[in-house]
Amino acid sequence: MIAKKALGLPLKGLRFAIKSGDTLVKAASTQASRFKTRFDTSNSIDNLPVAKRNYADKTVKIDTSEKGEIDIREFEFTKAPINWISAAILVATPIAAAVITPWYLLTHQVSAPVWGVFGAFMVWTGISITAGYHRLLSHRAYKAHPIVKNFLLLGSTLAVQGSAFDWVSGHRSHHRHVDDRLDDPYSAKRGFWFSHIGWMLRNYPSGKFDYKNIPDLTRDKTLQIQHKYYGLWVVALNVGMVAGIGWLLGDVWGTLLIAGLLRLVLTHHFTFFINSLCHMFGTRPYTDTNTARDNFFLAIFTWGEGYHNYHHFFQYDYRNGVKWWQYDPTKWLIAGLSKIGLTSELRTVDDTTIKHAEVQMQFKTAQQQIDTATASGIDIPHAMKNFQDRIKFEYEAFTKTVEEWQALKTKTIELKKTEFADRLHEVDDKLKHDYAKVEQKILEHNSNLKTAFRAIGTNKTTA
Repeated sequence: MIAKKALGLPLKGLRFAIKSGDTLVKAASTQASRFKTRFDTSNSIDNLPVAKRNYADKTVKIDTSEKGEIDIREFEFTKAPINWISAAILVATPIAAAVITPWYLLTHQVSAPVWGVFGAFMVWTGISITAGYHRLLSHRAYKAHPIVKNFLLLGSTLAVQGSAFDWVSGHRSHHRHVDDRLDDPYSAKRGFWFSHIGWMLRNYPSGKFDYKNIPDLTRDKTLQIQHKYYGLWVVALNVGMVAGIGWLLGDVWGTLLIAGLLRLVLTHHFTFFINSLCHMFGTRPYTDTNTARDNFFLAIFTWGEGYHNYHHFFQYDYRNGVKWWQYDPTKWLIAGLSKIGLTSELRTVDDTTIKHAEVQMQFKTAQQQIDTATASGIDIPHAMKNFQDRIKFEYEAFTKTVEEWQALKTKTIELKKTEFADRLHEVDDKLKHDYAKVEQKILEHNSNLKTAFRAIGTNKTTA
């Protein structure tokens, strides 16, 4: 009886979610009817039907007496239809896991091998998303042997986060239009719920991909097969394979629940945290031009993806946790496989460029503190005045260092073009020495900034 009720709760939850979705859709339809006459008779949109219009390059606004000006692209979001397949999976699975798992653990004994499979699958699916879908396919941060690539592809399919075509196309759009309310598929500007899961529950305009941004993937035969038969592969792996392993362990239902359902829900939401929480909580040591943040705590649950501010500024680096001490098992895996020839061409950003970004952000933070103090309308304390003078002096020195660095990079290109091949090693040695001097200067600026921050009682550290 308890089991029957437990199994029925997810279905009730799904019915409630679908009913709520219908209510929202009907409300949007009512809004659409309210403006229908104006849409049909408007001549300000080249007399073309709204449904056939391309709004990619311009924002069209419609004047209404009740709402004022309404962005028609924003209006499209209010009447986006429910994505029934995604909604069913994303609503039913966490409810089922939350209800059935505690009941099962209280009434059944789960063996150590089943928990072992659960742990192994958590690692496999999590790393497959980060090292496979993300750093390998989305950003081409390294190259992988077919054995590694296919192993990660199977793990990513087991994770049930869409085909490689869908995942990568959406992620590249996210980087291109980060934080844009209309074009970023999971824009943090629309709030936690939308960026975490809401963007997948409806067919929003920003989530319609035409795969023009993944020509490198659409030519891949293996990925074509995965995309074409994605649903079959998902069922085969998540039901067939998991049940098969459960049969070998002597506990089919326990394995399906723990290594199948519970693992699936946890993997989903750990990944979703990057789109939501990592754009809301943490530090921004490299750039404040977008909402992405570095968050050590989230890096633990996301296999190193928590260093999101760095990633958004240096997205083609195979490392997210760029410091040696930062927790990034995905980075360690890729680097480890390179030692045995299974990964190659690992792309990195040089230390000087990274430190330059850090110091630049520290100057920006310092200036913001000065502006806040002066805007308050009170006299600047003596310590703040010294801080202001110190920052001005350091910034001028830093500007000269950057000019030296840029001149050195230009010189590098010219030397590589003009020197004979047998002297390239001499050129490289000289350039390494020159770059080391520039890097030392930037490190000195960093140290001086820390001293200046301490002088006003601020413990400002770099990432």
